[in-house]
Amino acid sequence: MSSVNSTGSSYPPTFLLVGIPGLEKEQFWIAFPFCIMYAIAVLGNIILLIIIKTESSLHEPMYLFLAMLAFTDLVLSTSILPKMLIIFWRGSREIGFVSCLVQLFFVHSFTTIESGVLVAMAVDRYFAICHPLRHSTILSMPVVAALGSLVLLRGFLMVGPACFLLHKKAFCQHRVISHSYCEHMAVVKLVCEDTRVNAAYGLSVAVAVIGVDLTLITVSYTMILRVVLKLSASDTQLKAFNTCVSHICVILAFYVSGLFTFLTHRFGHSIPQHIHILVADIYLLLPPTLNPIIYGVRTKQLRDRIVVLFQRKGI
Repeated sequence: MSSVNSTGSSYPPTFLLVGIPGLEKEQFWIAFPFCIMYAIAVLGNIILLIIIKTESSLHEPMYLFLAMLAFTDLVLSTSILPKMLIIFWRGSREIGFVSCLVQLFFVHSFTTIESGVLVAMAVDRYFAICHPLRHSTILSMPVVAALGSLVLLRGFLMVGPACFLLHKKAFCQHRVISHSYCEHMAVVKLVCEDTRVNAAYGLSVAVAVIGVDLTLITVSYTMILRVVLKLSASDTQLKAFNTCVSHICVILAFYVSGLFTFLTHRFGHSIPQHIHILVADIYLLLPPTLNPIIYGVRTKQLRDRIVVLFQRKGI
């Protein structure tokens, strides 16, 4: 308790990010696939945003939620990758305290937002398949805007208090974060005071988001499955299933790696730390990379417009 920074400030001016503990030599080469994934994520999501914005026929709930997902993926990947590549390639590990809190806020708030967008997309698929005649009436543009605003507000309000609690804590002289980015619990471990409130709040937010969102998605797809199985024509069943395949793939990419990261952080103490950090990094990189590919390949309207876009550019 006596090792609080002696400068009179309750927190150090900078932290040091390790990168991937135990793989400090190998992370120079690990940065190359990460950089390729980031380039694909940025290019793919920007193309999706451009196509959805310019094509008036795509101004429907499904594509508006997809645009929100693409924007979220851009912010999420950009909040960690540039600094991570600097650590891996140049060994510049310092990050300011305020910059660390800002990164922490963006990482956790936009993962929460992405989860909320996936719920909104599941609700859209439910009304599109189970109540097709009322779909456009129920999910009107004002309703879509309200849902999107609610998802954004929830992400900011849930993560904001965690940053506020950290800002009020006194930190020890030990300022090395054993992670590739400023993750909440990795920063909490550097606090000299009692951190039970911080840990409990972080855990409650994670459980609330994962529990509520996965429950809503499961309920939506259970009801969709019941309706689809009652359809008499097999081609109609196949068409209905195809409209959900892209979303299901995106859900699996996001939640499987997310749940693994959450469970290993809390209970997987026998798992090597570098494995945990690698999975945590991939968890924030994989969905932004795969989402535009999945939707670009699986959705005919988007695929056709992507082809037209590249033909115009002469590619």
